[in-house]
Amino acid sequence: MMTLLLAIACSCLIFILFKVFPKFGVDTFQAIVFNYFVAFSSGWLLYHDQWKPSNWSSSDWPYFCVLTGILLISLFVLMGQSAQKNGMAMTSVAVKMSMAISVILMIFFYKEPVGWVKLAGILSALSGVILASMPDQKDTSIQNNAWWMLIVLFVGSGVLDFVLNYVQHAQLGTLTPSLFSALSFLVAGFFGLLIYFSPLNKDRKPLHWKHAIAGIVLGVPNYFSIFFLMESYTALDWENSTVLTTINVSIVIISSIIGFVVFKEKRSPLKLLGLLLALFAIFLLVQ
Repeated sequence: MMTLLLAIACSCLIFILFKVFPKFGVDTFQAIVFNYFVAFSSGWLLYHDQWKPSNWSSSDWPYFCVLTGILLISLFVLMGQSAQKNGMAMTSVAVKMSMAISVILMIFFYKEPVGWVKLAGILSALSGVILASMPDQKDTSIQNNAWWMLIVLFVGSGVLDFVLNYVQHAQLGTLTPSLFSALSFLVAGFFGLLIYFSPLNKDRKPLHWKHAIAGIVLGVPNYFSIFFLMESYTALDWENSTVLTTINVSIVIISSIIGFVVFKEKRSPLKLLGLLLALFAIFLLVQ
């Protein structure tokens, strides 16, 4: 249970940090790139003694490590922008309700039975995210038609959750989840550097120690959010879908409360209805 609570706490802290970065003039992209090397260092320093030379030849985990790293950097950048443009509450709903995508993929790949209750839960989750991401005409917190970010985060995060679950059960071999998480963050960090120094990056801002410090603060909870998620799959005697939905609904509730109360994010009937549908979907999916 402790791994579950720590996974929830780390994920909520990530949303909060994204929300406050602009107030301190932090370049979110630079902070994200620094954060991945800090996340790798955290995992490697704590668990490097678990590394074995045979890890390289045990299953196909390196390919999934690269895939996970690409998904991490692309979704994390988008999540940071969405938290600032769409608000923390709606971004957390889109990211965490992506479990509907994970459930669909698990049903397809693991040949899980599909009942009417599970199907209703998936449809309710999709409806909730769509309603939650619909901007009001008078809502100035939604900038430059940024609602599309919520849809991309919804689908992409669902794919990432499934990949992590699949690797945990079928591809790790002798490699531990702690090291897989660390190496995936290292891959994400290198991809981030490629993007930063790319000639196509016309909006590149100069490196600054302030952004590095922000990356350090972000990197530690980011590493452990993935680590504790993967550990929860084996530490708890629950179905995988139950673990994922419990973590996600807790993050949605806490992030939404913080967004509405602390950051004064605007509430609308559509957004509240979307959040209620999302919570109802989780109730159905854990049955």
